[in-house]
Amino acid sequence: MQTLFTMLDDAKKQSNAPLAVRMRPVTLDEYVGQEQAVGPGSWLRSAIERDTLSSLILYGPAGTGKTTLARIIAHATRAEFVEVSAVTGTVKDLRREIEAAEQRLLIHDRKTILFIDEIHRFNRGQQDALLHAVEDRIVIMIGATTENPYFEVNQALISRSRVIELTALDDSDISKILDRALVSRDGLNNNYQLEDEARDLICLLAGGDARAALTTLELASSLAQESGSGIITKQDVQDAVPSRIQHYDKQGDNHYDIVSAFIKSMRGSDPDAAVYWLARMLDGGEDPKFIARRIFILASEDIGNADPQALLVAEAAFKATEVIGLPECRINLAQACIYMALAPKSNASYMALNKAQEDIKTQHNREVPSYLRDRHRPGSNTYGAYLYPHDYPGAWVEQRYLPEGLEPGCFYTPSDRGWEMYRSEYAKRTENGILRFGNAADASKNAKNE
Repeated sequence: MQTLFTMLDDAKKQSNAPLAVRMRPVTLDEYVGQEQAVGPGSWLRSAIERDTLSSLILYGPAGTGKTTLARIIAHATRAEFVEVSAVTGTVKDLRREIEAAEQRLLIHDRKTILFIDEIHRFNRGQQDALLHAVEDRIVIMIGATTENPYFEVNQALISRSRVIELTALDDSDISKILDRALVSRDGLNNNYQLEDEARDLICLLAGGDARAALTTLELASSLAQESGSGIITKQDVQDAVPSRIQHYDKQGDNHYDIVSAFIKSMRGSDPDAAVYWLARMLDGGEDPKFIARRIFILASEDIGNADPQALLVAEAAFKATEVIGLPECRINLAQACIYMALAPKSNASYMALNKAQEDIKTQHNREVPSYLRDRHRPGSNTYGAYLYPHDYPGAWVEQRYLPEGLEPGCFYTPSDRGWEMYRSEYAKRTENGILRFGNAADASKNAKNE
């Protein structure tokens, strides 16, 4: 219950709070960005305005307004706002808050919004402790997480909630937040001006994180105050935040997204994109051996025999990473990833193996032709005659190697690129079994006609 003394205490705390806390919006009209999630006509906005909200899981990067949105919902719906941290909270804490919420609902007919920050850090037992209260609407749970909830949160809890994804704010959103902070009485109260170059730099450094932008503005304003100019310059911002902090969590979604972009850029033959995502991983502190392993795998999966040399380059990069280490091995990784991006591509070997393994799983075991069997056993003299290829011109002889029921080409379909194209053409035989060595143009033409 609020009293005069608690109100005075809250006001004092607010005045001493960081700028990012003082500028936290209290209404939807003050909330900047996330139009797709909470803009006019959205499900969430309608549910808030009609007071028909069900439990939510807010999922998005840091600084996108998850906690702020939860507080706005509590204020708009006149519900009691209770916050539990998944880092320090226990099952006992949850049960205590659920019991209090039940009493609040029965005695005062007042709803409780239970906000759980970093809900993905709760273990299965802690998450299960919420199920009954969420299902019976004893509490309206709002969980916040930077991790993909479909991987990190119990399916039973997700099925009782609605997942709302928040995205990084764009520069125009960050700029609006800065403008509001500059003029607000709770902010900088018109005591400072922000140069355009300083504004642009804050937006760049923030990387879509409103909290980071306001923190930078506050630090830069302190430097401007020391100079007595009242003007926040680009230099003030640079002095406040010497380098940009990249969002990269080696265990989180951002990690997997960047790794995925790195692999797909090499596969898509874009060297600029490949080296950019490589730089992002290195800047984020990724293990260089992890990166080298991804390159190693791609060399066979996506390049294969279109350029057999790619596997050797990948192996050399991995060995260099082991022997040299950072920072120098980044050069080896850059060479390897650009080589992979420029190399001709073929997944024929990878797909051939997949098809063969699928046949093994779904069909009866196929017998090895007798003439291909090991002859170091009694009765092998009854086996058919094996034709030794080196005894024949071109080291090739017509002979069936596949088991019965399978025909040539059932698994391996060569590409028409690089070394694989040439060797596929060379493997064609004349009527007398001699290798036919055609030129590149013939090889390309024949490959397309197959």
